[in-house]
Formats: sequence, structure tokens, C-alpha cells
Amino acid sequence: MRAPSLTVRLALLFAAVSTTVLLAIGAVIGYLVEEHFEMLDLAELTGKMTLVEHVLGGSGTLSQNPELSRRLDDALVGHHGLSVAVFAADGRTIYATADASFPSQVLHAGLLSRPMRPFLWEEQGREFRGIATRAGDAGYSVALALDMAHHQEFMSAFRRMLWAALALGVVLSSLLGWLAARRGLAPIRAIADTARGISAERLDARLPLERVPLEIQDLMLAFNSMLARLDDSFTRLSDFSSDIAHELRTPVSNLMTQTQVAVSKARSADEYREILYSNLEEYDRLARMIADMLFIAKSDNHLLTIRQDAVDLAREADQLIDFYQALADEQGVRVIRSGEGSIAGDALMIRRALSNLLSNAIRHTPRGGSVSLSIEATAASATILRVDNTGETIPAEHLPRLFDRFYRIDPARSRSSEGAGLGLAIARSIAEAHGGGISVSSADGVTTFAMNFPAR
Repeated sequence: MRAPSLTVRLALLFAAVSTTVLLAIGAVIGYLVEEHFEMLDLAELTGKMTLVEHVLGGSGTLSQNPELSRRLDDALVGHHGLSVAVFAADGRTIYATADASFPSQVLHAGLLSRPMRPFLWEEQGREFRGIATRAGDAGYSVALALDMAHHQEFMSAFRRMLWAALALGVVLSSLLGWLAARRGLAPIRAIADTARGISAERLDARLPLERVPLEIQDLMLAFNSMLARLDDSFTRLSDFSSDIAHELRTPVSNLMTQTQVAVSKARSADEYREILYSNLEEYDRLARMIADMLFIAKSDNHLLTIRQDAVDLAREADQLIDFYQALADEQGVRVIRSGEGSIAGDALMIRRALSNLLSNAIRHTPRGGSVSLSIEATAASATILRVDNTGETIPAEHLPRLFDRFYRIDPARSRSSEGAGLGLAIARSIAEAHGGGISVSSADGVTTFAMNFPAR
């Protein structure tokens, strides 16, 4: 079952809210109108009660006054729908209009109410509102009632008009809610249109943020950020494909050339042995490149198995410095170490990452320069291992990509004997696999690689 669109949902929600509000307003209006009529009826009944009491007050003894009926009839001329009854103390009816009919239980309840309040009753399909009180020294009772037929007709017509207006209001609010929701969701449709036009060749498209409602600016910013990340990822993937093709082409081309030369004519056993040794070097280079790529792929998919041994960074650094001392002496580079620290991790992986950083620093340090390896335990329960080397400052635009696979600052992609450009990528993978990270900075002729590890 297909879910309704967001526009329909908002329109229905708006209609439901409008309906609830309009119904509440209609109920309040109806209640207030009923209360208003009750107040009007009470005011009219109270006025007529005063008039009747005034007439009765000037009539002397009620049972001996033959003109009482005439005087009351004269006082009540023109008051249609008004019923009046006067009762003696013994319950005998002294005066009553033609349609006066007061149920005894209703009359008794009305006489007992203090202060005087109206009471309702229904008789032969007609509804009455009346009041009753005791007046005079003789203890007589007076009851007055109004026929509410006129009020009921008015309220019936009023309710019909009110419900019709409410129904029209609900329909209009639903329609206006749908239009408002559709107009308000126009930027989201623009996002959908832009998304439909995005492909691997059009990842540079961005959503305009001008005249966009504040409520969806975060959504559009997030969408643009996602496109920027995708664009960057596709660019890196494209560069990686080109880099790996370039790196594999050289050894394969060397193997093919040497093999073609070898089979071009008959050669001695020593010549064949020399060609095979040369091919073995290329095979070794290919094997190391493939092994490094598999290592990085396992790291990306969290498949590396990390041992939790106690690793003394100072001892590992000293051993590697001894190993690379011959290369440093040949390059005319001085290597020094300072600080101590211990972490929990895989000693072989840590040694490999440190070896990559140290060999990279020695190779890129000019003669007479220095490489500094420092270990520092911070107050934030972390251990930082820094490798600094003097030399040319690396341009800022290259720093974020130094850890990419096969990335080279040299645009000519000159192949050197030191590796295929995977050492820094492997160092980052090892640092991240141990729950840490790696960063690089270069300024004022000093380049610094910093690996941080959680404290042991």
C-alpha cells in the first residue's frame, strides 16, 4: 500500500486541526447563545414577576377581590407566550392564564430555589422556562413561564447556519492547507529535480540556498555537503584508478621487455640467470604492491585482527633508527629520538607504520637536515608519536591528500625506487585500526607527521 504524499498529509493535518478548532468555536458560540437567551428569559420573567406582584399588592385580600383577573389581564396584554398562575397558600388556583399548566413537582422545586432561578419542563412537545416565588402576607405563590418555541426555532436555524459555515470552513481550510503545503514544499521538489539530474559526470551540481525557508536550509546544506563528498570520493576513485594503472604498467612493461629481449635470440645460462634475477625484482615489487593494497582493503572493511600487546614505542623507534642509520648516513641526515611511551596494540603493525614514516622522512630530507622522532604522553589519556623532518614546505593543497593511495605531489608521477606511494596510506590504516589517527602539517620548512594512539 503506497503511503500518501507529504502534501496530502500536511493538508489532512491542517484540515483536522482546523476542524477541531472550528468545532470548538461552534460549541462555545452555541453555549454562549443559549446562555444569552436564558439571561434574556430570566430578565423578562423577573420583570413580569415584579409587575404581577405590584398588581397583587394593590388588590387587598385575593380571595375577596373580583377585579383581580381583569387587572392581571390588563397588565399582561401583549405578552404572548407568557403563562401566569397565582396560587393560594392551600394550593388553590386563584388566577391562571388560558395556557398556564405548571407541574406540581416543578412548581414546588421552583418555590424552594433561593435565589430565584429559572426551571425547565416539557409538555406536549413544547418546552417552557419559568420561575416561581412566594409573595404577600397571605402566603400566596406566583408562577410565570415562557414558551420557548420561538427560541428553539431560532436556535435550530442558527445551528444549521453554524454547521454549514463550519463545513464550508473545513473545506476551505483543507483546500488552502493543500495549496500552502504544496507551495511550501516546492524547495523539496527542487531537491528531487536536482537529485534526478545527478550522475557520475554531474556531481558538481549544487542546490541554491537563496530564498529558501529556514526550516529546510539544513536539509539543503546537508544535501550539498553530500554531493561535495560524493564528488570528492569519485575524484579520488578516478585518480586511484589512474594511479594503480600507472604503477602496474611500469613493472609489467619491464617484464614484457626483458622477456622479449631474452627470447629474441639464444643466450648463455648466465645471461638467462641475470634476466631472471631482474624479473624477480619486478615480481617482488608487484607482490609488495598487491600485499599493501590487500592490507589497506582489509583495513577499510575492518577485517584486520589487532593484537593487544604492550608496545614500547621508544624501543621500537630505536630499533628502526638503527636499521635506517645506514640510509641516513648515506643521505647526510641526522636522526634523533626523544620521549617515551607505551601503548596496547600489534607490535608488527606499529613497527610497520613507524618504519613507513621514518623512511619517508629520511628520503625527503635534504643533505645536512635532520629527522626528529618524539614520543609524548598527553593529559588526555593519549600517546602521540611525531616524526619531523626539515626540507621543502609542502603546499597546503596537497596536505589533505598525502594519505591517499598512490598519491604523489609530483604531477609527472616520476617513479622512484623507494615505493609505490602506499606507505602513508598504510600508516593511516594502522593508526585508525588501533583506535587512533594520523595528521600532517608543513610550515617554515618543517613537515610533521603525528600519530596518536589511545593510552594503554
